[in-house]
Amino acid sequence: MDAPGLSIFFPCYNDARSIGALVERADAVAAEFTTDYELIVVDDGSRDGSREVLEALAARFPRLRLVRHEQNRGYGAALHSGFRSATKDWVFYTDGDGQYDVGELRAMLALIGDGVDLVNGYRIMRSDPAYRIVIGRLYQWAMRCLFGHRLRDLSCDFRLIRRRALLAVELHCGSGAICIELVNRLERAGCRALDCPIRHYARPHGASEFFSPRHLWATAADIVGLWWELKAPARGSS
Repeated sequence: MDAPGLSIFFPCYNDARSIGALVERADAVAAEFTTDYELIVVDDGSRDGSREVLEALAARFPRLRLVRHEQNRGYGAALHSGFRSATKDWVFYTDGDGQYDVGELRAMLALIGDGVDLVNGYRIMRSDPAYRIVIGRLYQWAMRCLFGHRLRDLSCDFRLIRRRALLAVELHCGSGAICIELVNRLERAGCRALDCPIRHYARPHGASEFFSPRHLWATAADIVGLWWELKAPARGSS
């Protein structure tokens, strides 16, 4: 039996110095798995020369497609564009900042089979400053209390998802809360999820904008709205 098709995409925002290595690595890993694959990069309004880097990459890698946002729309919007653009049986995504090794996708691909719809990475070690590790653990605990999800590491953006399952859920969040929404909607739809250990590396270039006031506010507002939609009616009917 032929291997299933594979879409790999990266949201990219000011990742000019890391996105090239990710695309090269992804092309090699995908070619080992299947002849039916595509690479997608969603450039979310980068201002650092990412567009020029991506255009040069597209000339070298014929399976690479570029999706452009003329203005920065945020992480959730970039994932929306990536999910809409993917056409293959399985969809993998991770961030374009180089904090994960795309080569570890091999371990995830070994886990797919009948009845599995989501393989979610969890960080066996986290290469972040201590304050971010503490905040991350508190965030994980709070989201588990609010939503009751079963995955070990909700914030690990290293995911392989069956496209059929993606098409069966409707996503609305435009902020980083889209990861919470994605996992919860898939679980509520009856999708079977597996955890897969992966390594996490220090960000090689630039700085995360997650903790900017604008992003924090948008994420908080989306979390409240999502909780109200998914959990508040159940609480009210009890």
